[in-house]
Amino acid sequence: MLNPQDLQRLVEMITEEVVAAQRAATASGPCACHAVQSDCCPDRLRSVVDAGATRLGLHATGAGVSGVSTMIDHTLLKADATREEIDKLCREAAEFHFATVCVNPAWVAHAAVRLRGSGVGVCSVVGFPLGATTPDVKQYETRRAIYDGATEIDMVINVGALKSGDLGTVERDIEAVVEPCRQCGVVSKVIIEAALLNDEQKIAACTLSKAAGADFVKTSTGFGPGGATAADVALMRRVVGDEMGVKAAGGVRDLDGLKAMVAAGATRVGASAGVKIVQESRGQKPAVAGPAGY
Repeated sequence: MLNPQDLQRLVEMITEEVVAAQRAATASGPCACHAVQSDCCPDRLRSVVDAGATRLGLHATGAGVSGVSTMIDHTLLKADATREEIDKLCREAAEFHFATVCVNPAWVAHAAVRLRGSGVGVCSVVGFPLGATTPDVKQYETRRAIYDGATEIDMVINVGALKSGDLGTVERDIEAVVEPCRQCGVVSKVIIEAALLNDEQKIAACTLSKAAGADFVKTSTGFGPGGATAADVALMRRVVGDEMGVKAAGGVRDLDGLKAMVAAGATRVGASAGVKIVQESRGQKPAVAGPAGY
């Protein structure tokens, strides 16, 4: 829990990041990012996008075609997902060597059994998709998912608390999930639901995530009013630096979309169209459509 001095320092850090972003905007020129949507890189973030693309260029090229699948969390989070669909997701993940499957908590134990020995991890979600549960509930969800076999946890922040300026509550919310993940050697990702936030709030969410010791920040749940944009990824990358991962999720449906996110600074992508993306990276005609809804 933050003491008054630590909270004041966090406020100062967030203020510094906001000022830096505003200064960067002053020198901005026309958007040159050409991301998933033509209007997703506002002029005010041109220099941020450029900085992210430059820094992450080696990630984009170094991974190569063979590394595309290892950047993808193969995702199925729709409410009516069936056992057969989860089994298919796991088979595809093992075949294409995705980083993880990302499933709702009820499917973690099943997926962990199906993927045992495959080298594919199991990612689950906490406080999903609204983030509006209390820190103690999120901590229990986290511990239970880890007990069932989750190797990565994607938690949704308390968006309402953030938009209310209640930074202490947001910090406690994130730390409630990060702490058990750290204790168990599990990767923690913080979903900020960027489409609901202005730039200053995105900066605050990323700063709080970094202060809490999370491993990744993540753009979206895929269930909000918008998904990942290159501008958001680049802003998040600039705030967290090289010490954390950035996961783009929501609306990444093809190889070009993945490339745009990697160029902006993403090191992981959540997608239901993972099979299609990998097939495109291999020069194959996509034969399988991913499950809808992410």
